[in-house]
Amino acid sequence: MAADIAEQPAGMARLLDREHATAIAAVAARVAAHRPRHVIFVGRGTSDHAALYGAYLTEIRLGIPVGLASPSAITLYGARPDLSDALVVGVSQSGGSPDLAGVLTVARQSGALTLAVTNNPDSPLVAAAELAIDVAAGHERAVAATKTYTAELLALLLLVEGIRAGDGALPVDERAALEKLPQLAEEVLADDGADALAQRYRFASRMVATGRGYAYPTARETALKLMETSYLPALAFSGADLLHGPLAMADPDVPVLAVVGDGPGGQAMRDVVNRLGERRADVVTVGPADVPGASGRLAVPAVDERYAPLLDILPLQKLALALALARGEDPDAPRGLKKVTTTL
Repeated sequence: MAADIAEQPAGMARLLDREHATAIAAVAARVAAHRPRHVIFVGRGTSDHAALYGAYLTEIRLGIPVGLASPSAITLYGARPDLSDALVVGVSQSGGSPDLAGVLTVARQSGALTLAVTNNPDSPLVAAAELAIDVAAGHERAVAATKTYTAELLALLLLVEGIRAGDGALPVDERAALEKLPQLAEEVLADDGADALAQRYRFASRMVATGRGYAYPTARETALKLMETSYLPALAFSGADLLHGPLAMADPDVPVLAVVGDGPGGQAMRDVVNRLGERRADVVTVGPADVPGASGRLAVPAVDERYAPLLDILPLQKLALALALARGEDPDAPRGLKKVTTTL
């Protein structure tokens, strides 16, 4: 897991190189020419969180309504929705889950444009789709996905911005900003704040992760990583949903990891952190600046809010790894889990 985490800056650079960026741009141009009226994403686990990020990007940047598919509607109940005007995107590290391939197969039969975003170009998901994007993360050693997650995020970002451009080619200033991400990721990973925080939380009995907008998928992925590696019950909430009831459970014994960046999502989270502080919750933020009401911060650089999820998750992955080790667990061999989960 440590090796996979450390490879992420190189993975970002690889996706941004001419070969891979050109391939994604070609897919984006095809989608733009198709002019879908709505987009459906489908994924499981970590890839579902990447798909959620893609949903935010699509609605905000393209103005196209988005849904997250429920595979069981098709694979268990036999539903055959009319997706003739849709783009249906399957997101999966392995591309090996039959239910995701099944959704794309039915969608394609109904007239949808289908796209597979995966780390395995020879997978059943790619075979089921009309278009495919290889996230090019390389072999992932650990069961808990890390580098494939950020690769999926970046691939979806390049896709959506390419569709927005119309011909798949990113504006010069956008390209220049993205090319800084690998170095910024290196700097984030060099910080040891997550290791110190793991010692503080090694005896925690449960945790909460929260964020809004582009940061909400980060909160979801953080909770999953904590559960996978430390067997620590972790709940993820949108900052808005947290105030609608779950706030009642906040107290000094329930650590809260709050993603608070720049932009509208981060601004909205400041009130959430303040409310948590009023309840004396132990809040640690992830972001570029200190936030009133928080007792600590995992530092990340200030970047465009669309880019932040690629950096915000890095110290949280390190925290999941360090916390598992501090609790005497083996994060490379989570009990009951294997790399490819087959769901029908």
